[in-house]
Amino acid sequence: MRKTWLLGFGFFSISIGWSLYNGFVPFFLDNYIASTALIGFLMTIDNYIALFLQPYIGQKSDRTHTRFGRRMPYLLIGIPMAALFFALIPFHTSLLTLIVFMVCMNLSMAIFRSPTIALMPDITPEPMRTKANGIINFMGGCGAILAFSAGSFLFHLDESLPFLLVSALFLFALWVVYKNIKEDRDAMSFTVTTAHKFNYKKELSSQTLFLLAAIFFWFISIQGMEALFTLYGVNELGLSKSASAFSLAFFSLTFVASAIPCGLLGAKYGKKKMIVIGIIGLTIVFLLLNWVDSVFFLRTLLLIGGMFWACININAYPFIISTGSKGSYGARTGLYYLVSSLAAIISPPVLGLLIDIFGFGILFFAAAVSMLAALACMLKVKDREGGMEKVQ
Repeated sequence: MRKTWLLGFGFFSISIGWSLYNGFVPFFLDNYIASTALIGFLMTIDNYIALFLQPYIGQKSDRTHTRFGRRMPYLLIGIPMAALFFALIPFHTSLLTLIVFMVCMNLSMAIFRSPTIALMPDITPEPMRTKANGIINFMGGCGAILAFSAGSFLFHLDESLPFLLVSALFLFALWVVYKNIKEDRDAMSFTVTTAHKFNYKKELSSQTLFLLAAIFFWFISIQGMEALFTLYGVNELGLSKSASAFSLAFFSLTFVASAIPCGLLGAKYGKKKMIVIGIIGLTIVFLLLNWVDSVFFLRTLLLIGGMFWACININAYPFIISTGSKGSYGARTGLYYLVSSLAAIISPPVLGLLIDIFGFGILFFAAAVSMLAALACMLKVKDREGGMEKVQ
């Protein structure tokens, strides 16, 4: 599993970037815009690019063959570009330049996100993938903790510092992955030709579609919560900007602690069982968050919520990969991120509009309802260990 730990540095850079982006960019937008719904919408403009690019790039990486490998060329192009534009975000001089930097950064992220994640099933046997996903999500959770804890401290000192630090980490993560993972040596099915094209009709069984729908609904809940939580903490609970962002670190803390155990439990008891447990538990947490009356209670519930989110997130990606053929890993990774990007497009502006109408108190009620929709879809999916249809 050494290669998996090293690959985790790639996921580490993605996670810390998104966490910092979701936690602090709304404050920049808040300087120009009064409407929470419009802020939520602008937080999703970048995802429109990812919505179209990630499935295409994931599928294209399945059929790419270079001396660097299938996935690595996309990392070598995308990560340096993302580092540049991420560093420029806090130096915007107007709403227009802020939006330009946001879009360019996320365009760059879309280039390497799917290929980076698709490296995991490339180098990992199927029975080990939930554990491997736990490891790379452990690394990603460490990135989120740094973003919301150390990032909050640095943001308080100077708003540009956390963005500059993450840009440096992007480049460091690229160096680690490039130096240690060689696809022609480490990938189990490296020889893929342009003949291996993704057959959507064959690959997208009803089981896969229900699973994609479940993924969509739980990301509606999580993406909306993360994008608007810092504003919720300031406006509903009276927290400072840094304290509100720091509170999200508690959600990430137990996600990190639970990542590897949830992967092991998913391998032993089944991915679907762990996902269902996570959905039910997180729904209860979101409902209870509507009655928080102290920072201690808020952060305690976020600690518990992070554990249940690990049950869902650690097992979801290996589950969607297991429903398809070996030649479709990149394309299925793209589909996974397509539905999560679609949720990221829809969720913040819709929840922001609900907040404009009903107040910030509606945020966690809406998140709980979306989790229940994910549960309804997930109950339609058969666990692969219990006979899920698999395309050969």
